[in-house]
Amino acid sequence: MINRCRWAEGDPLMEAYHDIEWGVPIRDGRALWEMLMLEGFQAGLSWRTILHRREGFRRAFDGFDPKVIAAYDQAKVDALMQDAGIIRARAKIEATIGNARAYLRMIEQGEDFAAFVWEHVGGMPRMGDGETIPASDAASLTLSKALKKRGFKFVGAVTVYAFMQAVGMVNDHARDCPRRSVCAAAHP
Repeated sequence: MINRCRWAEGDPLMEAYHDIEWGVPIRDGRALWEMLMLEGFQAGLSWRTILHRREGFRRAFDGFDPKVIAAYDQAKVDALMQDAGIIRARAKIEATIGNARAYLRMIEQGEDFAAFVWEHVGGMPRMGDGETIPASDAASLTLSKALKKRGFKFVGAVTVYAFMQAVGMVNDHARDCPRRSVCAAAHP
């Protein structure tokens, strides 16, 4: 039996996500944007709920292609509100569309999304203490503010901290979790 982080135990999909993805540093801007959108949908819910619907989100949101999503109209929003495969929260759906536009504006202005988010941790993953996990921290607060300044929504400091954990910007695996050292060694 693997001695993984307790939050992932008891659900095969959560265990697989923990054992393969969570905390592995991601440097691809589009993949980072997708994860930020999923974390936004998590606000007020559990990651388990989102993870079990992730493929539904990918299908409904055209593979999280920001160019396609940025062109969504009211008819598409209405269709998404009828899609049982996702979280049908109008504000979160509309935020995802606005966030696609904000992401594309950043790219059009020559700003690399990956470099932008990673600069908030000095470009390298930070190690948590492996015992306590804060809901947010100074880096998630500054990144949240910077995202909001660029027009992003559903990117509060708590959501952003969960995003930072998921994409390996901060390694909050438990001290006795074997993924802690694996993720620590995974950064370039």
